Amino acid sequence: MRVGTPPGIKTLRTYRREWLLKDVVAGVVLSTLLVPQGMAYAELAGLPAITGLYTSVMCLLAYAVAGPSRVLVLGPDSSLGPMIAATVLPLVAADGDSGRAIALASVLALMVGAITLLAGVARLGFVADLISKPTMIGYMNGLALTILIGQLPKLFGFSTESDGLIREVDDFVQGVADGRTVAAAVAVGGGCILLILLLQRLMPKIPAVLVMVVLAITASVALDLDEHGVKTVGRLPEGLPPFTVPDIGLADLGPLFIGALGIALVSLADTISNASAFAARTGQEVRGNDEMIAIGTANMAAGLFQGFPVSTSGSRTAVAERAGAKTQLTGLVGAALIVLMLVLLPGLFRDLPQPALAAVVITASLSLADLAGTRRLWRQRKAEFWLCIAAFLGVALLGVLPGIAVAVGLSILNVFRRSWWPYSTVLGRASGVEGYHDVRSHPGAQLLPGLVIFRFDGPLFFANAKSFREEVLRYVHADPAPRRVLIAAEPVTDVDTTAADVLEELDATLRGLGVELVFAELKDPVRRKIERYGLARTFGADRFHPTVEGAVEAFRSDSGADWAPVHRDTGDQG
Repeated sequence: MRVGTPPGIKTLRTYRREWLLKDVVAGVVLSTLLVPQGMAYAELAGLPAITGLYTSVMCLLAYAVAGPSRVLVLGPDSSLGPMIAATVLPLVAADGDSGRAIALASVLALMVGAITLLAGVARLGFVADLISKPTMIGYMNGLALTILIGQLPKLFGFSTESDGLIREVDDFVQGVADGRTVAAAVAVGGGCILLILLLQRLMPKIPAVLVMVVLAITASVALDLDEHGVKTVGRLPEGLPPFTVPDIGLADLGPLFIGALGIALVSLADTISNASAFAARTGQEVRGNDEMIAIGTANMAAGLFQGFPVSTSGSRTAVAERAGAKTQLTGLVGAALIVLMLVLLPGLFRDLPQPALAAVVITASLSLADLAGTRRLWRQRKAEFWLCIAAFLGVALLGVLPGIAVAVGLSILNVFRRSWWPYSTVLGRASGVEGYHDVRSHPGAQLLPGLVIFRFDGPLFFANAKSFREEVLRYVHADPAPRRVLIAAEPVTDVDTTAADVLEELDATLRGLGVELVFAELKDPVRRKIERYGLARTFGADRFHPTVEGAVEAFRSDSGADWAPVHRDTGDQG
């Protein structure tokens, strides 16, 4: 493999002086979002808040060097937090050892990095397409609900140890019923959520999270909220983490690898989606495999400095873009400011209330949900709506990691279902339109008595060959019976050996009924396969026509038939 110049070095060589001020300003603005979100998403992942800042610094530095996009911003992500927690927390000892949790999360980041790096080098960017949009909407809706329910105890000032959405709901309700609610915490958390949502709606250019954090810290100090039972973040460790090779047991590698596969898939899907969206707005070209390599590099860097898996963030990227970011120098400025804070002002967020961090996570979870998209699926395609609901229930009832497996499985099954039962129809001649068209779409179309023009919109293979045969026989057994069945075969992109055998059996059955089977517009590669299967002895050259029009004219010449209107209800001739 030839190693090229890192994208960050290329950008440096072509950097323009007029970009500098814009990148610096955007980096300052971005840092105001990176710090509270980094801490909040670390706690969402079941890790100490400080690890979110370590992770933010390392992934920003790595992506600035390796990232092909000029504006994408990486970091801890709300969609990955529950997946990290679901992978790491079951492996942590009963006493909740934070050191072990950090080590496990770091190994998880290294695994995710290795998977995405290898996938990028092998040019496997298509794996991000394994989750269809309907199943991804359902997965994200389920994830949003899971995150929301999981943060409610923190918002109400207490904690639970439950696992799974149903148990979390039950424990939260029980905690409220037992009087564990801290009124001051509810007031702070609820106020923070309301403030963020209002500012995002009414004044989107103002950094809502920063305003909320400043006001929450001010209120905490002025009102002595810790004396009223409201937990705060506390003083963060001073300085930066050392280079660390995490030490875990061999027994932990299997469960971590399973989680890493799911996290890598979601991270890649999220990254390709965000990269495409922002590239379209900035006129850049999306390089999916290069993005995978960059994401892998960022995860490896985070994993070696007590961090956890990361992804791109649409919200943080949008903030940087609105602030005028031109290159990845924006991320470097953001990382530098976090470092300065950790070295010089580690107590800056000491008085930040924990319910305020819960508010950050909850508002982020609301942005994950796509209720409008779900409603649109209901209006446009019911089958995909139910796929969305099934993916949602997979996350809500089975958990985050099984949920991603359900989402991928449903997407693959949906592809198979479409191939298994492709659309098929009879074609006729519609007035005012050239060619031959679906009689369902053109109820007034005409048919030729004695001829059925049948179109099957998919490859013929083992799973649908019998369905194809039954459809053909259904039209053959109509009254009056046709003399010839013409397969409009342009959509048939493949024929496997099982389907070839079915075609041979079907031809024998039709000949026994006095019906001839012919083909039109069959692709040359498919016809060569049929010949290779030995069907040339059954289907002579006269059975294949280059066009449907030519096949129809041949039948008219043989039979003297003329066009007749089709019956609107049954598709039979009138």
